[in-house]
Amino acid sequence: MNCNEGEGGDSMNTEERREALVYMCGYLPGVSPEKSPVLSLAQVRFPNRMDGGDSWKDVCGGGCGFAMAISECGKLITWGSADDEGQSYLVSGKHGVMHEASLLKAAAGWAHCVSVTEPGDVYSWGWKECVPSGKLIHDLAMVGIPQTDTIGNQSSSPAEQVSPMPQGFNLTSGTVSHLDSKRAGEEVAKRRKVSSPKLESETLTGGDDFFTLSPCLVTLGPGVRITSVAAGGRHTLALSDMGQVWGWGYGGEGQLGLGTRVKMVSSPHVIPCIEPSSSGKDRASAVSQGTKVPGSYVKEIACGGRHSVVVTDAGALLTFGWGLYGQCGQGNTKDQLRPSYVNSLSNSRVKTISAGLWHTLCISVDGRVHAFGGNQFGQLGTGADEAETLPRPLESPSLESKHAKVVSCGARHSAILTEDGQLFSWGWNKYGQLGLGDSVDRNLPSQVSTDGCLPKNIACGWWHTLLLAERPA
Repeated sequence: MNCNEGEGGDSMNTEERREALVYMCGYLPGVSPEKSPVLSLAQVRFPNRMDGGDSWKDVCGGGCGFAMAISECGKLITWGSADDEGQSYLVSGKHGVMHEASLLKAAAGWAHCVSVTEPGDVYSWGWKECVPSGKLIHDLAMVGIPQTDTIGNQSSSPAEQVSPMPQGFNLTSGTVSHLDSKRAGEEVAKRRKVSSPKLESETLTGGDDFFTLSPCLVTLGPGVRITSVAAGGRHTLALSDMGQVWGWGYGGEGQLGLGTRVKMVSSPHVIPCIEPSSSGKDRASAVSQGTKVPGSYVKEIACGGRHSVVVTDAGALLTFGWGLYGQCGQGNTKDQLRPSYVNSLSNSRVKTISAGLWHTLCISVDGRVHAFGGNQFGQLGTGADEAETLPRPLESPSLESKHAKVVSCGARHSAILTEDGQLFSWGWNKYGQLGLGDSVDRNLPSQVSTDGCLPKNIACGWWHTLLLAERPA
């Protein structure tokens, strides 16, 4: 059933209706039998059993070998391969997972996933060390869906082609849908409890014991409502509606902001980014290594491979975690064990952020892009391959007079959307993840063709890029 049914969708003026489409480029092992990369943007289609019954709401990137997007009805659609080259990550949607409410956001790390529902509940599954300890929610059990080894088939019907984009891909992987049961929702609420941080030694196991297939409800404090989630290589952050940041998973480089190199944190803890002001004049101020910085609460979070980035409501940027390539923007290559203010951006108010495996990008309120960290493949877009330990503004001729509004980092590539609806990408392009029609790396932003569509959002995975775009219905 169409989720807009009964809401007057049919009476809407046809000229005003626009449909949301998802496109992808890059490498997803399950896209074709030959495991060949997709060098130009190609449309991603709904599974056949859902054709005509839903539309896209958002793109969520994905992890190693798999991609994720959210349908208008709040279903998590995933595709790709969960068993590429003998590595059974078991998180790419070869099964469907039932949630008691529509999904709001989702994110994926190297081999784990995290999602947040509209009521603010968080679920995690995949690599077991990345999933908080606690009771699995068996009444939200996994349901098997028959799969094939490929998700993409070139449409044989000319009417199904989306001109001028390349061939589309039909999804045959799993979906995460909402559960129409009040009982399940009530049971989830009952299981909420306060979890004190449990610090454990890092333990690695093999085989099936290494993965959690069923979504695990992440237990936070009573009344905590999460609005956004982010996933790094092996750690996870969650942002509450009160501007608190929660973290769990691997923290060996300080990416959990505890001030120590604790290997594993198996229960969520609050990361001390914000501390009440002792003067009482301000409601609160961010604290970075004892230095007060502008802000009353955190408004956005991002995870890199082994570092974390947050932005306060006042536009202050704080980073913590692995710093070997300068990805923390502190002017050095030291690990930051606690949230640290990037004071070189004190004259710029940061609006939005993203983090890759070794690099970080941010956009200021005036639309300027700043980049720092590793640059081995040109992922900073500076025109060179030298790392930057301090934020450097991008001054590429292609971005002259442009104002960026959305940014996303893959493992070693980057992409932005500008306010006038243009898409630019740069960095590692071995698998065509830049969407430029070839596999040549770029160290400067290059415009990607999106003829006939209006880009709305982008999300870079490890080896691929997803685009959410609109076109007239």
